[in-house]
Amino acid sequence: MELYKNLEENVHEIRKLLDLGHSFDVIERIIDVHDSKFYMYYLDGFIKDTNLEYVRRDLYNLKPEDFKKINTADDLIQKGLSSIECSTEKDFEKIVTGILSGQTALFGENWNKAVMLDFRTYPARGVEEPEKEKVLHGSHDGFVETIVFNTALIRRRIRDPHLVFEMHSIGSISRTDLAVGYMTNKVHKKALEYINKVIDELDIKSLTLGDQSFIEAINHKSWMNPFPKARYTERPDVASCQIMEGSIVVLIDNTSSILIFPSGIFDFLQSADDYYMPVFTGNYLKIVRYLVLLGNIFIPPVYVLLTDNPEWLTDYLSFLLPKESYNIPIFLQFLIAELAIDGLKLASLNTPSSLGTSLSVIGGLILGDYTVKTGWFTEQTILYMAIVALSSFTQPSIELSFAFKFSRMLLVALTGIFGTWGFIIGIIINISVLASTKTIIGESYLYPLIPFNWKAIKHLIFRWKKELRTK
Repeated sequence: MELYKNLEENVHEIRKLLDLGHSFDVIERIIDVHDSKFYMYYLDGFIKDTNLEYVRRDLYNLKPEDFKKINTADDLIQKGLSSIECSTEKDFEKIVTGILSGQTALFGENWNKAVMLDFRTYPARGVEEPEKEKVLHGSHDGFVETIVFNTALIRRRIRDPHLVFEMHSIGSISRTDLAVGYMTNKVHKKALEYINKVIDELDIKSLTLGDQSFIEAINHKSWMNPFPKARYTERPDVASCQIMEGSIVVLIDNTSSILIFPSGIFDFLQSADDYYMPVFTGNYLKIVRYLVLLGNIFIPPVYVLLTDNPEWLTDYLSFLLPKESYNIPIFLQFLIAELAIDGLKLASLNTPSSLGTSLSVIGGLILGDYTVKTGWFTEQTILYMAIVALSSFTQPSIELSFAFKFSRMLLVALTGIFGTWGFIIGIIINISVLASTKTIIGESYLYPLIPFNWKAIKHLIFRWKKELRTK
């Protein structure tokens, strides 16, 4: 519905839409200048008093003859206001959304438009380095929960007019700001068309959990597949480099992590620290990460296979096997340990930082020692699960680490129940799941391995001297 020409009707309608007087932080301010009334509406928590004071002064500095030249909202912007960020709007719904987003709406007599003043000052924390993506060298800033700050952090690194951020409003209730960022001359066209189409067709009430709510809304059909379809990052340098390579980033207000599309499995294995190191050192770290990943997946199931077939080991490797009898099958010990480790992780998340060290000591020493002495676990089970738990932190992506965890648990269960054939079947199932997984736009999750592209895969697996990109 559009604004009326009559000021009283506009004021009556906006008061009704805002439910004025019911909530303490919705403010109406009336300014009477030379027998002309102006009505201002804003939210108390988003506006600084000094900014509104400048508007009030601008209005009082106008002379009576100046008002004869100001007949519309556009005239006031051009001739009477010193504020830089201001525009006009004639739709009531958009005006209310703007006010609830932190803008100030100014109504005048005989106007069919309102002046929208952008004086927003959202509460925000500093741009500290994210805990999960720390690096030894390079920048140490990170995204925050304010979308404008996040776009500025990317703009600081990409000073190119081809970089654009398209703003959307998502959620019939929350009306959350969402920005799609990309380089117009490098963007993946198919991905951009798909994401814009999904956003336009998205019908949800709110993005309560920010990025995760958005992912679930656009990818609800494959919720049984644990492999992530969008890469998360809280580092502006990583996001900037991905944009310059043709990827698309999605920034959601009130969320410090951004989404990168499209993303395959090799994208999740990249770490910023690899590219801040010298070429030789960076490649070494990459190789170590890949080897640790293989060990993370295969150590428990292979050990279960060896305990069931001890004759496969030579005499000098027999020390790997348990020396004493055990009450619980080895594969069940691994599965119970997997659950126990996740339980300790959840406990540590809810433990005050001052007690975190105590929890680690209790969980790692007392519980581990007790389970061995009482016969629940063997010493080898504790050792290998400790290796697996620590090695999972070498992967930059938490989401991918959990996907590999589920693959490992499936391998352990099938190997323990069906032996060698179970191990083979588990590998086939995991490979089939990976091969059938698609990115958010329907392309191969294993690209550039499938379909094979040597030029692309060598840049993902190894870093080259002439390569300037940082992932």
